[in-house]
Amino acid sequence: MDRILQEITAVGSRLEAMDLKISDLSTASASIRTDIACFCKKVMDLDQRLKTVEEHIRMVPEHDAELRTLRAKLTDLEDRSRRDNVRFFGIPEHKEGTNIKAFLKSLLPELTSLTLSPPLEYQRVHRIGPLHTETSGRPSSIITSFLCHEQAHLVVSMARSQGPFLLEGHEVRVAVDFSRMTNEKRKVMIRKPQRRPSPTEDNLYRTAWNRSGGAPDFDVVDSDISTGSAKRAVTFA
Repeated sequence: MDRILQEITAVGSRLEAMDLKISDLSTASASIRTDIACFCKKVMDLDQRLKTVEEHIRMVPEHDAELRTLRAKLTDLEDRSRRDNVRFFGIPEHKEGTNIKAFLKSLLPELTSLTLSPPLEYQRVHRIGPLHTETSGRPSSIITSFLCHEQAHLVVSMARSQGPFLLEGHEVRVAVDFSRMTNEKRKVMIRKPQRRPSPTEDNLYRTAWNRSGGAPDFDVVDSDISTGSAKRAVTFA
């Protein structure tokens, strides 16, 4: 009888131990279920984010095309706003004295062989960029805004036909005041003369360079007027 009681007691102890283990397993199972629910939430969140990223990626070509269109329009508007401007490079600093308009009015007829009636008229004439000394680099350029686009175009055309010229030993170059984007495109065209311009590029050059009906020019390096003719020496007192 005592033996039976001992066995019953042992069985009871084992059952209590099993109950404790089952309780621990239940606690662990509940923790696992909580972790799984958390992981499921994270997976759903990642899935939603992935869908958002995929949607953005799908729209990249559309946005890229829109950006290119806006850049082209912005470049065209900038070039149109500069259509009356002409830049002069290489004129020594302070050569113009205190009246830069009078200096340019006296200089242009000699440089371009132009004798116009009425004479050339400017809205603004000023140097652009930091000033340089004789030993610190090239002089800053002079930018001129003409009252009439036809006069600006004529000045550049005549400077091109006359060829490079010297002002008291300094080479002076004349350039259309293109936007940075147009200048970069022109440089590409210069480096690849064998390639015909696309309709978009051709239209860009036509509208930016010569809106008065002339043909576009693709042989201007860095927007500077230069030809193969000999330099003309001009002395301005």
